[in-house]
Order: sequence, then C-alpha cells, then structure tokens
Amino acid sequence: MSRAVEIAYVKVREGILSGAFAPGTHLKEAELVEFCGVSRTPIRSALNRLVADDLIEMHRNQGARVKEWPEDDVEDLFALRTLLEGHAAACAAGRISLNELEKIELAIEEMDAVLASRKPLTVKTREFLRLNAVVHASIWQASGSARLQSILTKLVEQALQVRTAATFTLERIAESHHHHKELLRALRAGDSVWAEAIMRSHIRAAQASLARPAD
Repeated sequence: MSRAVEIAYVKVREGILSGAFAPGTHLKEAELVEFCGVSRTPIRSALNRLVADDLIEMHRNQGARVKEWPEDDVEDLFALRTLLEGHAAACAAGRISLNELEKIELAIEEMDAVLASRKPLTVKTREFLRLNAVVHASIWQASGSARLQSILTKLVEQALQVRTAATFTLERIAESHHHHKELLRALRAGDSVWAEAIMRSHIRAAQASLARPAD
C-alpha cells in the first residue's frame, strides 16, 4: 500500500469519525484531493477501504457518501457492542495484568485533568474520546481474544460515526467517566460479573444519550 493511500485513508476516516463528514455527506473526489493533499488515484483506493470498513457507501452515478444509519441498524450496533464488550470485560477481569490496569488508571487520571480544565468543550471532547479509546482498547487486549478486538474495533468506529462529537455534553462525558472508574474497580477486584454488568450499562447509557437532544 502506498503512503499516499494511507494518508488519504487516515484523513478521510478521521473526518468521518470526528463528525466533520456527517452521515449522508457526498465525498467528492476533487474536494478530497485538496483535503488530503494527494492525487485522485490514492483517494479512490482509500474510499474502497472505507467501503470495506462499512463507513461509506458507493452509489452508482453518485459516487461515495458517508454511510447513514437507520434506527434499526443503530439498535443492532449497540446491542452487539453491549454483548461483546460485556464479554470482553468479563474475560479481562480474570486475566488482566498490573501493567494493563496501570494503563487504564493513567488514562482515567488524565480524563480527570481534562474535565477539570478550562478548555473548550470541543477540546475536552476530543481529548476525552482519545483517552476513552485507550480504556476500551486496553480492556479488549486484556480479554486475550484477537478476534474480539478486531470485531470491537470496527463496531466502535461505527458507533462513533453515529454519535458524533456534536452530541456530547459535559454531563454525558461525566456520566461515562463515572462508569470508567467503576470498571477499573471491578477489574482490580477480578470480578467478572461486576465488570460485565458495568460495561453493559456503559454501552447502553451511550445509546440512550442518542435519544436525548444535546444541551
């Protein structure tokens, strides 16, 4: 894979996951060439990869569009996340290492600092989501299943596409952060039932926030 293709793939993917390219947005090649700083050929290759990731759709004679998610698909997406991330947390509780626990704890401490800062909400949200990814990825890794990690990576990217940064409020971020802290306690205790229950609640709370208008 060429460096130009990788650059285009990463930039467009980040644009989708951040909400810069909202669901339904027409991704015009000419505009993407300027946005990514590469030629049309790597743009086309990058778009094909994003189709495989289920983040965009190609329509005949219409080109590429960011995927839109019907309500039923959103329900399926979060139902799968609830089951699989709950299972990952349960597995992790029984085998997580001290290094992995420390990595999660450090991310949570950084989240505390972010929430206590005077930074704008957009900056807080971006930094929180980065640290949130560290917490979740560490739990998946601790589960010991490479297949589970691969499946969850794709599901979470799709969930981020549905729930763009524009839907986040400080109240919702604080709610999510509270779950992270309780997850850490469950993992430290090695309690798989507790860890699974908190993770399931965490994912369902994220879904429920979609139905509430942003403040």
